[in-house]
Amino acid sequence: MFRRRRSADAGQAWSEESDQGLSGSELDYDEPEQPAGIPRAEGGPWDAEEPFPAHERVDLGSLQVPVGPEHEIQLVMAEQHGAWVTVKYRESEVQIQAFAAARRGALWDDVRAEIAAEVQTAGGRSQESEGSFGTELIAQVAAEPGQPASGVRRVRFIGVDGPRWFVRGLFTGPAADSPTAAGPAADSREQAELLEEVLRDIVVVRGEHPVPPREILELRLPPEARQALEEQAATEEEGRFRGDLNPFERGPEFTETR
Repeated sequence: MFRRRRSADAGQAWSEESDQGLSGSELDYDEPEQPAGIPRAEGGPWDAEEPFPAHERVDLGSLQVPVGPEHEIQLVMAEQHGAWVTVKYRESEVQIQAFAAARRGALWDDVRAEIAAEVQTAGGRSQESEGSFGTELIAQVAAEPGQPASGVRRVRFIGVDGPRWFVRGLFTGPAADSPTAAGPAADSREQAELLEEVLRDIVVVRGEHPVPPREILELRLPPEARQALEEQAATEEEGRFRGDLNPFERGPEFTETR
């Protein structure tokens, strides 16, 4: 989990967790090099080759995600579903994935229709709506995937077409209500606006290597996090052979996200 500490927490270590999460490591993140020029007035997500605002971001490979004291960032690895970034704020979250796209043409129109068809096949329903990022898809789906008896929950899909990439965001919790729609409570609107602002400030690093359209762009832990995990693994391995360990002493903490 990545999160910028509040001023009251100054001096405390950052924390990070993923599928092999490490908690309590001291991680330093450098600002990515920025192309010269003025950022687009309408905002991002930004392409790494265009001018973008100078904000503190964590480098997760194809996605550079802005950090802040209010929200948490998780990198999730799943064998069958690939990798994605989850940004959490209070009771809401947005799952973000970046995909390769062709030089010409857009993916969101086709992807949106495919999602709507899948929702209908699963017994849910959906409708299109205009939001901050253009056409969104609002859906009612089973609270537990594949279990219609579990009830329903509201989700919101957002898609952004960029130069040779496509970003999809899935909003759940109170943020599933678009802040531009009529009716959402002030609390829901606040959560949706903060998560949308995070998504809008992401930098996408497509790279020059060939990737088939619709294939997920690589996500990875920052070098500092990978090194910290390797060091802790080496320390644990070394500790197995020591006989002077205190069994009641608290050691490194790991979490696993599936």
